[in-house]
Amino acid sequence: MLGGARGLYRRILLLHRALPPALRALGDRYVKEEFRKHKAAGPAEAQRFLREWENYAALIQQQINEDKQNLREKTVYGIQLTEEKLNDFRDEQIGQLKELMDEATKPNKKITISKDSEQNN
Repeated sequence: MLGGARGLYRRILLLHRALPPALRALGDRYVKEEFRKHKAAGPAEAQRFLREWENYAALIQQQINEDKQNLREKTVYGIQLTEEKLNDFRDEQIGQLKELMDEATKPNKKITISKDSEQNN
């Protein structure tokens, strides 16, 4: 899982530069952890892993572009996971999602940025 994975890894970290600082830090940490864990993945798992991260990169790129073009009133990154998608996850992955959710929703971190917030101050 080397050549294409390394380029995808760099691309994701570059995309994260456009995210709010707290979200960028959380995302970078998670990406680094996941890519490290999957270095020795078998071919089928590596292919699935890369496909999911390619989808993530495409989604984040689209959301960053929409934000730059002011196409959305409120910038929210990511997507809601469907029940079908969640059912495909292993217990370990569900645990990781819970940890991410807990980290992202800590009271002292504001992940969702509203363009209106600057006008209200």
